[in-house]
Parts: sequence; C-alpha cells; structure tokens
Amino acid sequence: MTNASAPDLMGPVIHQRRNEKPMQTKAQDRSRWWLLGAMGAILGVILLDETVVSVALPTIRAELNLSRLDAHWVVNIYLLVLACFAGAAGRLGDILGIRVLLSVGLLIFGLSSALGGFAESGLALLTARAVQGVGAALIFPLSMVVLIQSFDEKERGLALGLYGGIGTVFLSLGPLVGGILTEYLSWRWIFWVNPPIVLAVAAIAWAYWRDPPHQPEIGFDWKGLLLLVPGLAALVFGIMEGPDRGWTQPEVIMALLAGFVALALFVRVEQRIQTPLIAISLFAKPGFAASNMILFTAQFGKIALFVFGASYFQTKLGFSPLAAGAALLPIAFPQIFVAPLAGKVADRFGTRGPSLTGIALGTLAIVLVALGMHLEVTAPIFAGYVLWGCCVPFLFVPPRRTIMLAVPQDLHGQASGISMTFQLLGGTVGMALGSSVYALSNSYTMVFGFVAGFAACVLAYSYASLTDAKIPGRATK
Repeated sequence: MTNASAPDLMGPVIHQRRNEKPMQTKAQDRSRWWLLGAMGAILGVILLDETVVSVALPTIRAELNLSRLDAHWVVNIYLLVLACFAGAAGRLGDILGIRVLLSVGLLIFGLSSALGGFAESGLALLTARAVQGVGAALIFPLSMVVLIQSFDEKERGLALGLYGGIGTVFLSLGPLVGGILTEYLSWRWIFWVNPPIVLAVAAIAWAYWRDPPHQPEIGFDWKGLLLLVPGLAALVFGIMEGPDRGWTQPEVIMALLAGFVALALFVRVEQRIQTPLIAISLFAKPGFAASNMILFTAQFGKIALFVFGASYFQTKLGFSPLAAGAALLPIAFPQIFVAPLAGKVADRFGTRGPSLTGIALGTLAIVLVALGMHLEVTAPIFAGYVLWGCCVPFLFVPPRRTIMLAVPQDLHGQASGISMTFQLLGGTVGMALGSSVYALSNSYTMVFGFVAGFAACVLAYSYASLTDAKIPGRATK
C-alpha cells in the first residue's frame, strides 16, 4: 500500500554533514505528533492515488472511450513520473530547503488532482495524472525527511510504523471509498477529495516544521536525471506498447533500445561523478541490494493485486465498482494493525528474519491468488489477500531499516533516495510487465503467476544475501 501501505514508507532522508546532528524535537513537544499525522495523511493520499483509480478504471474507460491499454496508462503514467523524479527530491531538498519544496509539491498535487476531476478526454486525464506524479514525487520523499528529522533514533522505528499505519488507513478505505464515489456520485470525486487534505497538510507543515540548515552549495546531478527520466520512460513505453503494437514495430524496437542505452549511460555517468543521483557503488553491499529488490517486489505485487485484482472482479465476476472496492479491503485492512508492529519487531529483533518472512509469505499470498483465479474459486483469492495484508508491512519497514543501517550517516540521503526509486520502479515496471503478460495471454492467472515467480527469485536471492544489521543501542554479538 503502499502503497506502501505501511511499507511504502521511507523516502530520501536529507543529506547531512558529519558534524551536523539531525533536528531533534523534545518528547514534550507536541509538534512532532502533528507532523507525524500530517505526513501520514499525505502519504495515504499519494498511496490512494496509486490504487483508488483501479476500482474506477472500467467506468473511466467507458466514459472517456479509452482502450484497455490507455486505461492502464492512467495508472502507470502516475507511477512512472513518481518513480522518475522521487529520487531527485531529497537532493533538491538539501539545496532549496524542505519547506519550500514540500509546499511546491503540495500545490502541484492539489491543483492537478482538481484538474483531473474535470478531464473530458483521455489526453486531459493522462496529462493531469502525469502532473500529479510530479507533485507526489516531491511530497513522498520529503514527507519522510520531515518524519526522520522529527524523531530521534530510539523512536524512529515506532514513528515509521505509525506513519505507515496512518497511510494504510487511507489505503484500506481507498478501494471502498473509490467504489462508493464511482457508483453513487462520479469517478471524478476520487480526484476532488484530494485538495482539502492537501490544504490541511500544508497548514500543519507551515505551522510546525522548521528547516534544519540546508546546503545550497551541493551540486545536483542534472546529467543523471536527464538520462534516467527518458530511459525509464522509453523502456516502460516499449514494454507496455509491445503486445498491442507488435514487438517488431519500429517504434517499439526503438523505444526499448533507447531505454536500455540511456540507462546504461546513466549507470556509467553515476559511477564517475562525486554527487550522483544514485550511488551505484552502494549495490556492492549484498544486503543493500537485496533489500532494494524486496521493496521493488513488494510494490510490484501491490500494483498487481489492486489494479488487476479490481479488473478481475469487475470484468470476470461482474462485480460493481462498490463491490470490487469492498473485495479489495482484505488486502489493506490488516495492515492498520500490523504496520506499527513491524517497526517494533525490526527495532528489537533485527531485519533479516522479518524481511525474509515478509517476502516468503508475500510470495505464498500471490500464489494463492493465482490458484484461485485458475480454479475460478474466490476463497483462495481472499485468503491470499488477507495473507498479503498481514505480511506487507514486513516487506517495507525492515528492508528500509537494513538500507539505512548499511551505510554511514553521510550517505543516508543517497541510500534512502535509491530505496524510494526502487520501490516506485517496482510499481511502474510491474504495471508495464503485468499489462504485457495480460495482453499476450488474456489471463489473470498468468499475470499473478508471473508475479509469484519473480517474488520467489527475489526470496532466494535475499536468503543468500541478507545478514542482520546492527540494532541501534544493542551490542553486536
């Protein structure tokens, strides 16, 4: 759900010099709890906009006369833009200051949400969704910066769990609310509910947040950004459009080649500059690489369950938007209770066991969904949904903690920016691959079978790569 549900937590943490301490808030200072509530709420809205649209897609497609692929782009263009720019927001926050940049993101997100509700064509809606992605890309990681800077290390695991839990409340209600709005009012209201929440979050941020000293002298990796964005866009376009246009069509071949070349050049550039957008050298740490792959897989699974699950209920089982939204609740509802627990477990017992448990149970959950769709029996599907809802916080919180503990403090900004990028890439690449698998097979079973196979591979890799990171405040044995 994050979705990061609880899992879709952590965005880039502001870069700090070694001789600077994070801004601390005293225990009696209530402002940090206001900030926690506000950041959790805006996380929830961003996660909501990943998934709430899935329930309304069949209605949007009919009203705006969209093709199946165009309807999938309504979801994926938001995810793609979010993935492309979120990793840069942390570094821009270092340069410009968090307060200003967060405010800009809230303004962009609120206005584009309103315009999305007024869209009268597919092009207008896709444009609004792309701009929404820009706003979300600024908000998502910077909200995490605010949270990390507001709580000290001993309370950070609890804060992360509560942050994810608040976001999960929004997410858990999202499918049902989306179904109610679509069925009884209009799909347009799934966008119009955002601006009031954005205004409330902006008011709290301006009232309680004060920027720590930022570093305008820090260089920004424009070359990396200008290679990453078109590279990812071209690659995702080629993967999504290939089945419909034909894999041998010149535009598809050129998009795939351009994407691979741009991303290869991106890796080369990042290895040579002092302040890279993504520090490629960090992937030499096996635990760091494995944790990022778990985040990628978790977001991949989440998008498959919400988007293709909602489509399955409506197109194959004939559910109404409201019924389809209610059917998705078992994915989200358990996370409200499990999310705070995940942070405490990671604080106390380390990260390897909880991370492996999360990816193992998540793989099993996807297998159950695929089995239920193959047998055309709903019981295994809902069992898989409940299991996924219970394990998904362990797919996000412990891996995030591993990532932050795997690097020194002066690389926290880089590490958390990378983790955010990988998580979001899991959604956009997963949506593209899922769309392609469905276009080729016309089978929801094949889509979820593909996701389960990918998750099983990541489980094997993680088992071999993860070790327990040092738990703060506890001596290593």
